[in-house]
Amino acid sequence: MTIQEIQETVTGFLTEELEIDGSKISGDARLKEDLGIDSLEIVDVVVYVDQAFGFKMRPEDFREIKTFDDFCKHIETKIG
Repeated sequence: MTIQEIQETVTGFLTEELEIDGSKISGDARLKEDLGIDSLEIVDVVVYVDQAFGFKMRPEDFREIKTFDDFCKHIETKIG
């Protein structure tokens, strides 16, 4: 899966499941500050990643993941 495919898949989840405005999603968009993803939604994201990409993320991983690009690159590294 390419980084672009990962970005498209994650964008679909964020807009459909978390109801985030797609126009706010960009590479440098910060997950918490710009996209409004709170600690409860992080749990939803963790479950989604497990189902969509087949690996387990830990909520602690988000200490280092700040932006949309960081998140997608983390997924790429794990499934690469």
